[in-house]
Amino acid sequence: MHELVKDYYGKQLQSSADLKTSACCDISAVPEWLKPLLAKIHPEVLSRYYGCGLIAPATLEGCRILDLGCGSGRDVYALAQLVGPRGEVVGLDMTDEQIAIARTHQAWHAEQLGYDNVRFVQGYMEHLDELDLEPGSFDVIVSNCVLNLSPDKDAVLRGVHRLLKEGGELYFSDVYADRRVPESVRQDPVLYGECLGGALYWNDFLGMARKAGFNDPRLVEDRPLTITDPELAARTGTIGFYSATYRLFRLGALENDCEDYGQAVIYRGSMPNHPHRFVLDKHHDIETGRVFPVCGNTWRMLQDTRFAPHFDFIGDFSRHYGLFEGCGGGLPFDQDMSADGAAPCC
Repeated sequence: MHELVKDYYGKQLQSSADLKTSACCDISAVPEWLKPLLAKIHPEVLSRYYGCGLIAPATLEGCRILDLGCGSGRDVYALAQLVGPRGEVVGLDMTDEQIAIARTHQAWHAEQLGYDNVRFVQGYMEHLDELDLEPGSFDVIVSNCVLNLSPDKDAVLRGVHRLLKEGGELYFSDVYADRRVPESVRQDPVLYGECLGGALYWNDFLGMARKAGFNDPRLVEDRPLTITDPELAARTGTIGFYSATYRLFRLGALENDCEDYGQAVIYRGSMPNHPHRFVLDKHHDIETGRVFPVCGNTWRMLQDTRFAPHFDFIGDFSRHYGLFEGCGGGLPFDQDMSADGAAPCC
């Protein structure tokens, strides 16, 4: 599978336009505050973008970030502007052609930004322990439509957990399926290269994340995918595919379920580009200045991470009230298949 992916993204695809499922996001879907950052990225880097979501979580100033499967470096160079000169962004990719493009334009971007705070490492994300990356040294690890391409996703998550600081997070977008993908789809070279063949059944992913040490994975946003190519659609049958962004925190004190301790938080509105509200995940849209009840896990995700200075905290863990109301199971994704978006890598 490694050779298939390297061939597909290194030789078969020369630009985003070559994707057979019209995969990449149009700039109109990008938040206004992010567009000036993209304007400072080299055109060749932008033309080889194959992501499926936005991997720019809030308040990154001064952070150290690792981008798994960075490709030609679009997200690396965008994140480099968000972390600023005191931060660092490391891009990891296994494909010769992609890394070469990213490195070719590094000096150009340094001139544009006035500082050089990025570096690129060639290697496999399944073998993070073999690379020159110090354990517990990253504040945030990101990935954009790449985990589905890995033949050993368990190893990737274990490696990520090892590299994150306590209180750090894995914030990534990827493609998921509403059931386990059959062998015929997983072994199809085009479907695999287009991010469908390697898509995880969402419930298997949640179990895998917990096994790696990431309790209480949080879904940030999602959208159903429609495959417009009739031939590819026929090969996938009735499988439902979704593009989704998750955040996984390395916090040893997180519990298996959302427990209620009578706690609440108040967002101060102080994060850059987020003056009116902070969206932790799909179910926690926290309006500035309003008392917002939270479970114990959400409390820790805010208090024991880089988000703490932006909140006031009410309560403690001295009294337990049972499960937090509204926490349940079932398919977490929105299922309106009429939504726009025709491809996994968008």
